Amino acid sequence: MKLEGLLKELDYQLIQGHLDEEVSQIDYDSRQVKEESLFVCIPGAKVDGHSFIDQVIEAGAKTIVIEHPIEYQPGITYVLVENARKALALLSCAFFNHPSREMTVIGLTGTKGKTTTSYMVASILEKAHKKVGIIGTIGSIVNGEFKKTKNTTPESFELQRLMREMVDAGCEYCVMEVSSQGLMLDRVTGIDFDIGVFTNLSPDHIGENEHRSFEHYMSCKKKLFQMCHIGLFNKDDEHYKDMIDQAQCEIKTYSIQQPSDLQASHIVLYQDKNILGTTFDTKGVISSSFQTNIPGQFSVYNSLVAIMICYLLHIEVPYIQEALKQVSVKGRVEMVPVPRPYTVLIDYAHNALSFDSILSTMSEYQPHRIYCVYGLGGHRDPHRRYDAGSIVAKYHAFSVLTADNPRGESVQDICNDIIEGINEYQGEYIVIEDRREAIHYALKHASEGDVILCLGKGHEDYQILDEEPLPFSERQIIEEYFQ
Repeated sequence: MKLEGLLKELDYQLIQGHLDEEVSQIDYDSRQVKEESLFVCIPGAKVDGHSFIDQVIEAGAKTIVIEHPIEYQPGITYVLVENARKALALLSCAFFNHPSREMTVIGLTGTKGKTTTSYMVASILEKAHKKVGIIGTIGSIVNGEFKKTKNTTPESFELQRLMREMVDAGCEYCVMEVSSQGLMLDRVTGIDFDIGVFTNLSPDHIGENEHRSFEHYMSCKKKLFQMCHIGLFNKDDEHYKDMIDQAQCEIKTYSIQQPSDLQASHIVLYQDKNILGTTFDTKGVISSSFQTNIPGQFSVYNSLVAIMICYLLHIEVPYIQEALKQVSVKGRVEMVPVPRPYTVLIDYAHNALSFDSILSTMSEYQPHRIYCVYGLGGHRDPHRRYDAGSIVAKYHAFSVLTADNPRGESVQDICNDIIEGINEYQGEYIVIEDRREAIHYALKHASEGDVILCLGKGHEDYQILDEEPLPFSERQIIEEYFQ
């Protein structure tokens, strides 16, 4: 591709060289550079791409995108931009010929619910015989083929490449999770979002190398609603009014508690053998009844998003009803069928906030007892461990403390921090450092009417004991126990 075509939608200054320069690929990692690469110098938290310019020129790069003046070499084209990350996103859009303009793109942002809701939407669309691509925390799915991704929202070049693969595979829709980091770092800049969704907001991802404050976290989330045509908002969230105050899109709402475009009512939690589920009615743009085999009120909120999106996409209600009844999301309140009269669930909950959410939900089903198999990550804030332990004990659940991803930190030390929180509510616990043995303990000791929650790993199929990830599947361990 010619450089001039790639720069069409950028504000830039040509410092040296020619706009008819051929570009074979775009790189921001100096190790990937090849002949006729365009290299974007991204200033990172630890490494600045500008320091690799000599190296990438030697590797064959002919065009360099920079954020500030440097020492220029003859025969090289230099393009100066104000924001290299934003430039990378817009260059990537152009390089892959703007794939988002060839699909209906749905972006979901919020603290919780993005993954489950995106799979609900995709399941409904597939039930209606549509081709769908998914991008998110678990990975990407293009035409049924699963790929792992490094981030919930990949870097802009990888993101655009994935979307081009979707278009080429015949996908009509792209459903993607849009993280606050993805918005802050301009990974989604240039994407034509048809629908943007706000699920909910609570403090998360705040700290070094993330967001400096809750206000900053919220402001990044709000960017999505300056990029989409229709914004769908949770009217029950306490930050609803803040989230819509800078929106530049048509606003639609959903709710359980108050009148909105789509409102749920008559919510019933049901239990059928080992299945915990929810039924509810809706009024507003759709008046009907729905059922989902995912427990709790939060599954109703997620379902409302999926229903409203598919209403906006003109999908018929029977497809929505059938898909919601069948949908299951890997590692998100995922039920593992077992030949015993108790319920086993795997969930990605890995902090006090998400622990509180799932435990309050389970308590509503009035189980005989709740067993929580969990640990917390190594080399992380000890206060988070205390908070998680106190939440589990507050709900009178039995803690089976074990390894999560200790990353070389002593599992016993991590558990000791959790135990301090458990002791606040005089909770019961046992420490079994080997996670496989800890799961076996819960499966052996649970009785009729109990719920076992395996928390923290969710969809992950690995465990990081020291530095390298090792294969580890909780679902497989549970299934093998009963063989």
